[in-house]
Amino acid sequence: MSSIHIAAEVGEVAERVLLPGDPVRAKIIAENFLSDVHQYTAVRNIFGFTGRYKGERVSVQATGMGIPSISIYLHELIEVFGAKKLIRVGTCGGMNEDIRLRDVLIAQGSSTDSSIVNQVFGGAVNFSLLADFNLLRTAVNVAEELKLPVKVGNVICTDLFYNDYDDVNGTFGDGKNTFNDKLRRYGILAVEMESAALYLQAAAAKVQALAIFTVSDDLWRGERCTTAERETSFNDMIKIALETIIR
Repeated sequence: MSSIHIAAEVGEVAERVLLPGDPVRAKIIAENFLSDVHQYTAVRNIFGFTGRYKGERVSVQATGMGIPSISIYLHELIEVFGAKKLIRVGTCGGMNEDIRLRDVLIAQGSSTDSSIVNQVFGGAVNFSLLADFNLLRTAVNVAEELKLPVKVGNVICTDLFYNDYDDVNGTFGDGKNTFNDKLRRYGILAVEMESAALYLQAAAAKVQALAIFTVSDDLWRGERCTTAERETSFNDMIKIALETIIR
């Protein structure tokens, strides 16, 4: 049995799954961190691999960009292939002066401008999108053991990468506009595009989920990493994720 978007048989995907958005990053993770690697899917050039990390089976499944894309892969990973622990390893835009390029952030919570929560709850409740506490605690402990600094807090998960918000609302892409200032004032560390879907679906399915990010864009200073750096050089995040997911 396989799913529509993941051409694998049940059993080929591990219960522990890392979730990069970029298929190239998925391939790099599999080739550089896992042993006994098997590629189980390449549908739409969205790659998935299973291998072993320190003897434990781990899969790496690319998800594409944005809530709609990751939602498809999450549903199939959980409902068809039985994934139990899912850690997103992605990039984000740092939102304030305390966040610098290549910092590693862990999303304790995920605020969102997406309508996905309303679609589930019909506006009856503002459901809080939270990481699994045990995974979060383990990741922080792992980072301390590896002597890798991390920052933990709330992120904003948005539907739009490029947008046309007006001057009243501000834009996520401009480092010093009115709306970003409000987000900073309420403790938002970074902006990204997938964690809300991950935390929502994990809550419904009663599985463990966590989102870990590397800052690829500094919205405060107007700095950014190159495309090559985004694909190949964010190893601290991967080390923390792998050590966390096998515990």
